[in-house]
Amino acid sequence: METLSRTPKNANLEKYGLQNVKANWNLDGETLQKLTVEKGMGKETENGTLCVNTGKFTGRSPKDRFIVKDDYTADKVWWGRINKPIDSTNFNKLYDEVVGYLSNKEVYVRDAYVGAAPEYRMNVRTITEYPWSNYFIKNMFIQLRDEEIENFEEEWVVLCAPGYVAKDPEAFGIRAGNFSILDFTRKVALVAGSAYTGEMKKGIFSALNLILPIERNVLPMHCSANYGEYGDTAIFFGLSGTGKTTLSADPNRKLIGDDEHGWTADNIVFNFEGGCYAKVIDLTEEKEPDIFRAIRPGALLENVVFKEGTKEVDFSDSSITQNTRVSYPINHIDNIQVPSYGKNPKNIFFLTCDAFGVLPPVSKLTPGQAAYHFISGYTAKVAGTEAGINEPVPSFSACFGEPFMPLHPTKYAEMLSKKMTEANVNVWLLNTGWSGGPYGVGSRIKLKYTRAMISSILEGELEKVDYEQHPIFGLHMPKYCHNVPTELLDPMNTWLQKGAYISKAIQLAHSFHLNFDKFINQASDEVINGGPLIDAHQIMDHHV
Repeated sequence: METLSRTPKNANLEKYGLQNVKANWNLDGETLQKLTVEKGMGKETENGTLCVNTGKFTGRSPKDRFIVKDDYTADKVWWGRINKPIDSTNFNKLYDEVVGYLSNKEVYVRDAYVGAAPEYRMNVRTITEYPWSNYFIKNMFIQLRDEEIENFEEEWVVLCAPGYVAKDPEAFGIRAGNFSILDFTRKVALVAGSAYTGEMKKGIFSALNLILPIERNVLPMHCSANYGEYGDTAIFFGLSGTGKTTLSADPNRKLIGDDEHGWTADNIVFNFEGGCYAKVIDLTEEKEPDIFRAIRPGALLENVVFKEGTKEVDFSDSSITQNTRVSYPINHIDNIQVPSYGKNPKNIFFLTCDAFGVLPPVSKLTPGQAAYHFISGYTAKVAGTEAGINEPVPSFSACFGEPFMPLHPTKYAEMLSKKMTEANVNVWLLNTGWSGGPYGVGSRIKLKYTRAMISSILEGELEKVDYEQHPIFGLHMPKYCHNVPTELLDPMNTWLQKGAYISKAIQLAHSFHLNFDKFINQASDEVINGGPLIDAHQIMDHHV
């Protein structure tokens, strides 16, 4: 085992409290895969891809996520339902419990970094109980060259012990036996009781989402990004199901990354990660060719099911979870930007899947509107498909990534507005949801139309057309877009009954206002005024 590892000079785990451990340092993927299979922790698919089951937890557990409240974080973090506090005493007790549990065991250590731009990289040492957890970090963090390992010095440490479960959670000030905790003073991300690998990834990126804006004047973003042949970067924000991964995968542009990025003061947009972590439920080569082809040796599949009697994955099988996943190094995608950063951001896209059929398919936002919609992070979910129950449900996630944002959302929005203005960036709201009525009545906006809108924007064509203002949301809608039916551009035109449209639009506008109430005391007038307008008289006058 030792001959296969790459060990740094400071290979001492006792400084973390770990005693008598057998440490496997920086093992290559083939060795980690072999160990996982030999230990009965995973299987190989027909093409040799490693496949594991994460057990009880097949997704993050947001109710069990905590941040240590101390002198560093007390006045910085937006405490509440998302960012729950734990005191240093309880964290230290849990930390000691976990290192005691890992002591006298075999562990797997990986030295890597996050942040593709060299001046913003952060060195992270990850210590895992399972070999396949380490395999995930190999895929998702940025790997070191052999010559970098010897003198590696970590800035943060991730400790991952899925097998440890707190027996008396209340004694430690937590809710359950599993937990994910960040300590910004000790610079430790502690994950225990859950084998879901995304807890490690999101833990360290949540840390960056506080450190970068506070200490480095960098805006962290939960987004995808790509880079054009003329040297411009496009950024895509969007919650799950809005098309963030699909729309940023453009054969004419190079992918920078698909999930987490930073935007620097000198207008560099850099990927935090070294890989991708994609959903694979109902995956086909026709629908998502890049992801499908990335599933090969070097990738790690989670919670998928084999077709009976075979080693072939049945991607339609959700019997374990709907949240089936694959992690793979970004170089499993052909058309990528190397290294993973771009300059000159020119266009930002906010993607929303509006199942109410209210929002325009494309609209241009003012700085105030951009900040408002960024803080709101709106999309809509379909409540169900039973007969007669077609009412969508609004869903808001601040900054399009609220569970991972330790600061108040207005802090990120203020940074975004400032960078927009300084870099002369255009911000667009794209509705990838319904037109002609809500879910169950209207129809989903065709992907080819959304792609045509993005192409027109990136080529500067929508700078040359006239706009009209949406009477309820105040959004500026283009009157023409190449390869898009003109009647589609104003959503009211696609509804058979204009009164029904107005009623539904006012209903959605109220949802926006109700959601924004919790931010209003810390938002500027410009941002507040960027929200929807709901004056019924003005609405009716506009369409008389």
